[in-house]
Amino acid sequence: MNPLTFTLNQKLEQRIDLSPLTPDQLHGKTIEEIRLIHLEFGKLRIPTGQIFDITGNDSNDIVFSNCSSKSDFIGKNMQSGRISVYGDVGACLGFQMKNGEIFVHGNAGTFAASGMSAGLISINGNAGDFLGAAYFGDRKGMKGGTVIVSGNAGDRVGDQMRRGVILIEGDAGNYCASRMLAGTIGVLGNVGEHIGFSMRRGTVLLFKPPKLHPTINDCGSITLPFLKLLFKSFEPLPTKFAKIKKDRVRKYAGDIANDGKGEILLFND
Repeated sequence: MNPLTFTLNQKLEQRIDLSPLTPDQLHGKTIEEIRLIHLEFGKLRIPTGQIFDITGNDSNDIVFSNCSSKSDFIGKNMQSGRISVYGDVGACLGFQMKNGEIFVHGNAGTFAASGMSAGLISINGNAGDFLGAAYFGDRKGMKGGTVIVSGNAGDRVGDQMRRGVILIEGDAGNYCASRMLAGTIGVLGNVGEHIGFSMRRGTVLLFKPPKLHPTINDCGSITLPFLKLLFKSFEPLPTKFAKIKKDRVRKYAGDIANDGKGEILLFND
């Protein structure tokens, strides 16, 4: 069987909602049936076949080719299968994703992995603001699963994050781990200002000294054996974090203005 491939055949002038095109929703459908599925395109509703050339027959393995940064909600509510994207994607990649795998060979927009509860998202590029964060009007960010970003991420990574793992191989913006409730965020590069602002619980792994605000408390250097187990769990993942073996850190607790049970761990050279 060949991957079910959607090749964008025109430049997008409006944003398009691709949430109907997931392995779960396309299972058992013919190409002719898929071509007739209507997509929200700006203020219009257009058939999928009007904007995509469609080939292949394996709906469990979907490919978006020549993708655009105006393509929103790819993998929304996805429960199984695999989606591969070649090109940039828009907002809400993997929104409320429940399982499966998404691989993006390009950049992702805002709110990637928002509400995600299981599965894997790998972004071979940069991610926008609010990665793994709560969507507008929601109080729950990422709730499980794993996100890997090979490039940089924007502001508010993990805002109100409840569970799961976010691994960023580049830099992260301001307010990383803001209002974080649980889970793990790792950043190999630099982080912006106000890291851990109003953080309640959770763990942030850092490898370059951050600029900390006054309500993050320095607890000194310590060896944490659990870190070896944590990094061992990363070994099957396609990330630079899989090769880290360190367990000696400088620990910071915070935000002490908001219970102070979160931890920011800075690895010593």
